[in-house]
Amino acid sequence: MRDLYAEHGRMLLAYATRMTGDRGAAEDLVQETMIRAWRHAHIVATATVPLTGWLLTILRNLSFDRARRRAVRPSEVPELPEGGAAHGDHAERIVDSVVVLEALKSLSPEHNRVLVEIYFRHRSVAEVAEMFQIPQGTVKSRTHYAVRALRTALADGVEDR
Repeated sequence: MRDLYAEHGRMLLAYATRMTGDRGAAEDLVQETMIRAWRHAHIVATATVPLTGWLLTILRNLSFDRARRRAVRPSEVPELPEGGAAHGDHAERIVDSVVVLEALKSLSPEHNRVLVEIYFRHRSVAEVAEMFQIPQGTVKSRTHYAVRALRTALADGVEDR
């Protein structure tokens, strides 16, 4: 078998690589071809003609079998990267929303109203200032302190779990 591989291995690998376009798959096919040849050692031992055609036929048939198996089998789902959940996990978004809403309840009414208008209703600082009849600087200040208080509330909430 060592001599058979030494004589035909490189040629089989080149042929398999051209057929599959994948070096790893080609190596698997060559290995399986050599196992089939080993199982039929009596043919290899008594051959009076070169075995190149026989080995290439085995390799080609194995390649066709592999392609048929892949066509019937559904494609595999790739593993998720470390860190877990898939993009757009609905349950995770719901939990996040509930946690943020609870943290918003811990803010003062003034801070809560400013955050809701700016971040949830997408209003500008000028619009919020006009709506609440307060200067724009006050809206900016309340927003700043509200976000800071919200971060603290969320951090405390995570530690409590």
